[in-house]
Amino acid sequence: MSKLIHIGFGNVVNEDKIVAIVHPDAAPIKRLVSHARETNTVVDATQGRKTKSVIVMEGQQLVLSALLPETIFGRAKKPGETAEDADE
Repeated sequence: MSKLIHIGFGNVVNEDKIVAIVHPDAAPIKRLVSHARETNTVVDATQGRKTKSVIVMEGQQLVLSALLPETIFGRAKKPGETAEDADE
């Protein structure tokens, strides 16, 4: 069974479908979110809060979360795994 990751406010995503978890501050990410809103491929899971991370999913869907990328990664990683281990 796939692992579900809590991304805040009772919302979860399938860990197997995550491509990347990024900060929303960079201009290319802002353009990506804007384009996703126009094409209805964005899921806003912030509950009206400030977007602190953008989760890029398979199939070009984006999920917006009010949690920091580091927090979401911490929930997704295996016990004892570090960010450097995930890069390999």
